[in-house]
Amino acid sequence: MKARAVGSGPSLHAIRFVSWIRALRFAPFFALPLAACTARGEPADVLVLGGSVLDGSGSDAMAADVAVTGDRIRFLGDAASAGITARDTINARGLVVAPGFIDMHSHAELDTGHGRDARAFLFQGITTVALGLDGGGSAHVADRLAKWTEDGIGVNSFLSVGHNWVRRQVMGMANRAPTEAELDEMRALVRRGMEEGAYGFSSGLFYLPGNYAETGEVIELNRVAAEYPGAIYDTHDRDLGAAYPSFGYLKSIEEGIRIGEEAGTKVIFSHFNAQGAHNYGRAPEGAALIEAARARGVEVAGAHHSYTATQSNLRSYTIPSWFVAGGDTAMLRRFDDPDTVQAIDRQTLEMLTIRGGADRLLFADRRPELNGRTLQEVADDLGMEPSAAARHILREGNAAVMNLGLYDVENVRHLAQLDWMMTCTDGRDPGPTRPITHPRAFGSFSKKIRDLVLDEGLITLPFAVRSMTGLAADFLEWPERGYLREGYFADIVVLRLDAVRDMATYEDPHQYSEGTVHVIVNGSFAIRDGEATMALAGRALVRGGAAFGAGGSAEAGAP
Repeated sequence: MKARAVGSGPSLHAIRFVSWIRALRFAPFFALPLAACTARGEPADVLVLGGSVLDGSGSDAMAADVAVTGDRIRFLGDAASAGITARDTINARGLVVAPGFIDMHSHAELDTGHGRDARAFLFQGITTVALGLDGGGSAHVADRLAKWTEDGIGVNSFLSVGHNWVRRQVMGMANRAPTEAELDEMRALVRRGMEEGAYGFSSGLFYLPGNYAETGEVIELNRVAAEYPGAIYDTHDRDLGAAYPSFGYLKSIEEGIRIGEEAGTKVIFSHFNAQGAHNYGRAPEGAALIEAARARGVEVAGAHHSYTATQSNLRSYTIPSWFVAGGDTAMLRRFDDPDTVQAIDRQTLEMLTIRGGADRLLFADRRPELNGRTLQEVADDLGMEPSAAARHILREGNAAVMNLGLYDVENVRHLAQLDWMMTCTDGRDPGPTRPITHPRAFGSFSKKIRDLVLDEGLITLPFAVRSMTGLAADFLEWPERGYLREGYFADIVVLRLDAVRDMATYEDPHQYSEGTVHVIVNGSFAIRDGEATMALAGRALVRGGAAFGAGGSAEAGAP
């Protein structure tokens, strides 16, 4: 069943009819007539010839041609035998042809001038990104989808409605449980986001104000999302291993599973890994909890990237949550109280110890006096202890910061081999105002292929591509994306495998990945012959995989 955006869009009966027609139009038994129609003489728009095709299922590559007409794959097979011709032909001999990659946890800045075309992502082969995560997604889903549809975006994108955003709207930065009336207000906001096409409910329980919430509150709000078929609980869980005070790495995973299991949604753990040197080698313990949940029937998965640094904000890494209760004004007032400052200093030092010290926090902030320098370097220049330097910086506003070496390479390698682990960037291209930023926005997918497939041989290419395509599409319940199949949307990446490599580094992050020869988004070239076309062919997607409808309609699934 389909639902419409509040106050607009077609009737429920009309949407049901459209959905039925769409299902028929692209049912598998229609693939042969479509191909036959092309073979009878009408040329396809694009024909990708002679590539080594990975369909996204994890199966071995096959030699095949791919024909595209409009925004759909119209033929997959031997074009010559079928009499397929095209107006535009691409020679893919010696190249790998795969479905466009799906970034399951992204912060792509599609709403900005510098980020709308999504080149940092496209050059990795990414054609779809998930946004509204870490609890930050607004309930005004239709507004954002409509803006993307009007202005154009370089990749497909879909949204979640976020717990932190919802809680802040209703309760501000209050460190307490909600009243029943407040909980009802939050439920209404979650419902609005779901009605307007959100894929699910996201949380950032490590962040504020989400960290102030008890588990039961999050379950109650996730129950609203669960009213909508296919809904997902996407969580940056409370403690990946470096929270202060420790909630517990394993306890945090158990909490995330419980929130989805009791509410009745699927669960995905954002950038799943174990943080901190004290948790090096412990990823298998966390993974075992997820596998136990899957064994009892809970649909739970994760996504990760191959970097060992995180990126977040200075306040979350250096100031305990109770000193921020009430918001920035209250926090700054506490900074001015000598007795409180002593407690802050002591606890900030403990937080920094967990994170490897002040020299492991590297600023990725837009302020040039901070960008590219560590907290220790800034503190030394100011003649302050790192805790005092952190407070000094926060008086002028929060700051973006990376935590170097927080993840363990062996944990990353273990998780990459799990058949429920998807791939993400967790990244944003912040534009030229931040010369130093996390390289993951520019290199995550390419790095996974280069390091773990080509250099180490840890996983096979079909397995890696599945983690980037079909696995995510199945989790999202997309009937027409994520695979190379006749009738599916033409999101396609063509790679020169031996040239695939991530070029972005921590010292010089603004470098696009190499080895991506062509990228097609909804049938249009976004990259051709290694050059960006600047096409904005991406679509704003509502739950179920359909594009946001004309007139602001969100043709999303409803109960």
